[in-house]
Amino acid sequence: MTPAEQSIAVDHICRMAPVVPVLVIDDSADAAALAQALVAGGLSALEVTLRTVAALDAIRAMAGVEGCVVGAGTLLTPADVRAAKAAGATFGVSPGATDRLLAACEDEGLPLLPGAATATEVMGLLERGYGVQKFFPAEAVGGAAALKAIGGPLPQVRFCPTGGIGPDNAQAYLALPNVLCVGGSWVAPKGLVTAGDWAGITLLAAGASRLRG
Repeated sequence: MTPAEQSIAVDHICRMAPVVPVLVIDDSADAAALAQALVAGGLSALEVTLRTVAALDAIRAMAGVEGCVVGAGTLLTPADVRAAKAAGATFGVSPGATDRLLAACEDEGLPLLPGAATATEVMGLLERGYGVQKFFPAEAVGGAAALKAIGGPLPQVRFCPTGGIGPDNAQAYLALPNVLCVGGSWVAPKGLVTAGDWAGITLLAAGASRLRG
């Protein structure tokens, strides 16, 4: 899969809803119910970060949930890419980008949302063919104002900003013409997941799904 083909696929995923939940899952037994709750609230594209031992099993469980498009986040190595693809991930997300990681996603046919934080990094990915990128860590590197500034000389790149984004500032990003969606963890807080409060998570997801409108 070429970078251009990957970007087309990722563009479609990012347009599914204004928010992509960024999920850190400690117990894979919660995964299917969590995915069902988020999809019921209108958020169908989900990112499961590979930060816990349960992550790959969680991806496997979510891959079987109707209406769920599950991706793997925090991809750092080619081994991560292969494991995520084998577990059923349909897209990948990385905090940055290395040649080895990009090549692995291209070889495995896993659409990637590669991370960038500076104009130079954005240009490097664009030169390779990645027209849709993750802006990370968004708030720490200047927030919506920085992303708006990058959009001036690089209007052809579209972004999913992630990092420090919540319900209070998401709209500032979503109002930018170069933003397709935002990534955030607030729609699935650990307390609600641990309590199995799926109705509460569906309510948060429903609110997030209406942000752009």
